[in-house]
Amino acid sequence: MPEGPEIRRVADRLGKVLAGRIIEDVWFAFDHLKPFEARLAGQKVTRVDSWGKALLTCFEDDHVIYSHNQLYGVWRIMRRDSEPAGKRSPRLRLSTATHSAWLMSASDISLWRREELDQHPFLSKLGPDLLTHNVTTDDIVARLQSPRFMRRRLGALLLDQHFYAGIGNYLRSEILFFAGLHERYRPMDLDRAQCRRLAEQILQVTARAWRHAGVTNLRAWRDPMIAAGEPRGRWRHAVFNRATEPCHTCGTPIERIIVASRRLYLCPHCQQDMTPSQVYARQEQ
Repeated sequence: MPEGPEIRRVADRLGKVLAGRIIEDVWFAFDHLKPFEARLAGQKVTRVDSWGKALLTCFEDDHVIYSHNQLYGVWRIMRRDSEPAGKRSPRLRLSTATHSAWLMSASDISLWRREELDQHPFLSKLGPDLLTHNVTTDDIVARLQSPRFMRRRLGALLLDQHFYAGIGNYLRSEILFFAGLHERYRPMDLDRAQCRRLAEQILQVTARAWRHAGVTNLRAWRDPMIAAGEPRGRWRHAVFNRATEPCHTCGTPIERIIVASRRLYLCPHCQQDMTPSQVYARQEQ
């Protein structure tokens, strides 16, 4: 399933063809939404945002189309006089004078007023979006140190969408590797420098995945692999999906473990776990 950076890239692509333009025609597949087709037609889209794995298409009258791709949904953008081919079922179409944006296969679509979004059953439970809500390093440090999250193990916390929206499985492994932290650490176990480095890597790794279409590996490590003709799956990430491969930093084989029912990859040398005495010492500080 795509993570926050992939959904943000979808929002960016949709924004290029919809934002600032009049929507001349709106079509919904679902009967309960059809009364809103005429209301939205003729209005301008102000922006397309992402929030975690949801998309928000915002109109000038403050209506917002909420959509979630779920497992199989996909957006397709094409010239207005074209229709998508294939077996996927169309669910939503937004057409400008030149282009149409089609949402295929997804069924989680609804219409809201912007001031009502805090009542949405999914969005109301999400933490801030790292790529949409202008999150800073200081914001993340404060959230890590808050009573709500400080006692959670990092391996589970980073997947919790109440913490920050959009972090999924590959981002979790990559963030912890670049922060040099084992998944067993809790925010309360971290010293000030570790906490800040984790916050920085949460932002940096997520932003790198957004800029490079899901690639989180450093350029210095991936470029030689690309030049050698290795497939994308081998050079895309620093640790994720690289079990038994050597760590780019120290050469130690990458390990694969299961945390929160999901696979997590780490370097046992660069991300050493704390001993019980170290945990106790941190708690006494």
